[in-house]
Amino acid sequence: QYFILLIVMDGVIRDLGQTRTAIVNASKLPMSIIIFGVGGANFDAMEFLGGDDGVFRSSSGERAVRDIVQFVPFRKFQNSPKEAQAQCVLEDVPQQVVNYFST
Repeated sequence: QYFILLIVMDGVIRDLGQTRTAIVNASKLPMSIIIFGVGGANFDAMEFLGGDDGVFRSSSGERAVRDIVQFVPFRKFQNSPKEAQAQCVLEDVPQQVVNYFST
């Protein structure tokens, strides 16, 4: 079994340290996390959680086993076809599944 957690957010994350630790712990599990940002909030921290710019670590320095987070800001797709939005939301999931079962 493999699970996908979809989180829809409309604001700024307030417990970034705890969230980073939870993501590192979850990176060992059969799951992917998709964070969908709606509204006009500053989602810079959410972009960081996506881990696309290198190795993701918890606030204590523990390294994630694999990349499991995909962040997608809705405003990026407001005027795009629904298919483009769906493709971006799900684009990392197949590789995340393969990475999990390969380890």
